[in-house]
Amino acid sequence: MQVSFQTINRTLIARIEGELDHHTSVEIREKIDREINKNQIKNLIFDFEKLNFMDSSGIGVIIGRYKYIQKLNGKVYIANLVPQVERVITISGLHKIVPVFNNVQDALKEI
Repeated sequence: MQVSFQTINRTLIARIEGELDHHTSVEIREKIDREINKNQIKNLIFDFEKLNFMDSSGIGVIIGRYKYIQKLNGKVYIANLVPQVERVITISGLHKIVPVFNNVQDALKEI
């Protein structure tokens, strides 16, 4: 698991590679929260282009960041879903709460 960040204005793009599961979710959550606080982030885009597995712990990470960003009057988006992760997002109904985009550029346009 790797997570890298890019900030554009006050929007944080979190690129997560590998697996987002019960083994990695706490570390990913802590890293994202640090970046949000350090850079006065308002919006968050999860870039899942290189994420090859996610379980319910990953859903928890997304929902937790969604609630946190909402308190900052910001928006959370998901971009670049691979089919196996898209299935988890769809089954969970998360796509009804957090908008999903084909790519990061489309998500940035929405902000």
